[in-house]
Amino acid sequence: MTTHDAHTTTDERLPEHAPRLDWAKLAPEAYKAMLRLDTAARQGVEPVLLNLVKIRASQINHCAFCLDMHSKDALAAGESAERVIQLDAWTESKHFYTAREIAALELTEAITVLTDGFVPDEVYARAANAFDETELARLVVAITTINAWNRFGVSTRLVPGHYTPGV
Repeated sequence: MTTHDAHTTTDERLPEHAPRLDWAKLAPEAYKAMLRLDTAARQGVEPVLLNLVKIRASQINHCAFCLDMHSKDALAAGESAERVIQLDAWTESKHFYTAREIAALELTEAITVLTDGFVPDEVYARAANAFDETELARLVVAITTINAWNRFGVSTRLVPGHYTPGV
């Protein structure tokens, strides 16, 4: 029998899980279509806002691979660690974000979590007040796209921790 001191710590990490399958290799046309959609979804959305939306949706969807990727991308692009860390609790720390970012985060949550029904009219109205119609349409596309990526990531168990921004 082994006893452990309550103050003993170990630096040994648990092993990585293996991905379930390489969906990009097995469904290359779908993967290429997603890449084209992702490229289109980036058009006209401010990069800082896009990073926040991608991180928040990935938090909600528990997509560790996308969280790793988009948090690293945001930090590499100059986003503060503080704002990235606070995203999961943005309703308690709104002072870290602009009114447009808050409207986008609200819309991200409403589109990502559809179990309660439609996107609430008041959430949509706040987003519509913060963005013109073209910006809003592009934001909806960006939110929908990251949700699709998240579903590929969690269903195939993509492994986080190996992404390097700009590579």
